[in-house]
Amino acid sequence: MTHDPEALRTRAATALLAARDRTHLLTGCVEEPDLLAQHSPLMSPLVWDLAHIGNQEEQWLLRTVGGRDALRPELDSVYDAFAHPRPSRPTLPLLGPAEAHGYVAEVRGRVLDILEGSALRGGPLLDAAFAFGMIAQHEQQHDETMLITHQLRRGPAALTAPPPPDTVDGPLPADVLVPGGPFTMGTSTEPWALDNERPAHHRVVAPFHLDTAPVSNAAYLRFVEDGGYDEPRWWAAEGWAQVREHGLRAPLFWRRDGGGWVRRRFGVTEEVPPDEPVLHVSWYEANAYARWAGRRLPTEAEWEKAARHDPATGRSRRYPWGDADPAPTHANLGQRHLRPAPVGSYPEGRSPVGVGQLIGEVWEWTADDFLPYPGFAAFPYREYSEVFFGGAYKVLRGGSFAVDPVACRGTFRNWDLPVRRQIFAGFRTARDAAPGDA
Repeated sequence: MTHDPEALRTRAATALLAARDRTHLLTGCVEEPDLLAQHSPLMSPLVWDLAHIGNQEEQWLLRTVGGRDALRPELDSVYDAFAHPRPSRPTLPLLGPAEAHGYVAEVRGRVLDILEGSALRGGPLLDAAFAFGMIAQHEQQHDETMLITHQLRRGPAALTAPPPPDTVDGPLPADVLVPGGPFTMGTSTEPWALDNERPAHHRVVAPFHLDTAPVSNAAYLRFVEDGGYDEPRWWAAEGWAQVREHGLRAPLFWRRDGGGWVRRRFGVTEEVPPDEPVLHVSWYEANAYARWAGRRLPTEAEWEKAARHDPATGRSRRYPWGDADPAPTHANLGQRHLRPAPVGSYPEGRSPVGVGQLIGEVWEWTADDFLPYPGFAAFPYREYSEVFFGGAYKVLRGGSFAVDPVACRGTFRNWDLPVRRQIFAGFRTARDAAPGDA
């Protein structure tokens, strides 16, 4: 990324405006009752997310970066995500839709004035326009959260998008060998990288095989039809308890229809497409499938080595395809298509060792707990990452079709509870290399 102030100003403004366009789409396609309703106790009302976006922008860009007086200080406590768990948010004195839209618009207008006048240097929040990039990422992350709410919402379809392009260029090998050895994990140079991606450090992994594409619906269906949800030996104890308690039989939003399976996708019921990556599975389901298949989930380090390491040069790249920002030919990102593309798509986005669709499509569960890298320092606040470190959360990598490029890169780390199924998550599997593999 350039460090020229004018180029940075343009990049930051473009990212902020793109996020706001998406926010308007997600909140403008439904009527007021749908904005106010809590469509699932797992999620906030859409109107809470909307005003929370504005409140975070006010706190960080208007007050902290711009040094301006607080616009709506009474909202800070209402839209504090850590003070109010999602199930309780409908009981708060929330701004109504019209007032929330007005609030976020007023904040944004003042923020763009601050951006226009800023030298974009003079401290870690300003250098390389970091704070503006952080807020653009925050808004896009909430846009993905709101898209999840749209998926959970009952009723007719409110969103439309064209299908992904047909870019499959023939069958791929089931997996490829990723050479062992050292590589650089994480980053100390990506200007808008968040604290849990830092710092860059050396890791060593043994050689391993990794699926060339995420596990497909067709492959996962074989696990379902083979009685995978009836056999406790495939499941971690906590996962088996979830299966029994909730009567799980298939991924979330799937149901049997005659002799086949259908799914609900953003208000549309359709046959489960066999060639798309499986979606809406928990870590426990992903882990059970891998064990059933005689494989395992990749570690986070294995995933990143396959995605970033170039054996020819020995360096780690920003993305599987290189250092260039994502283009539409590289990956399925940004809510362009409202669904994953078929496995084997986007050949221009493959990594040097031939692994495809590592960025976009589905968040990919890894084997690892969410932990800090050596030398981690919380910035600019502990609540972004540090409070989630430990054994409760599992790491997801890669980003889904719902992730905007500004919030997605080869070092980006996501995390969630292993029971979560509403998120746009799938997985791929790995296996240890045998002696003599080449």
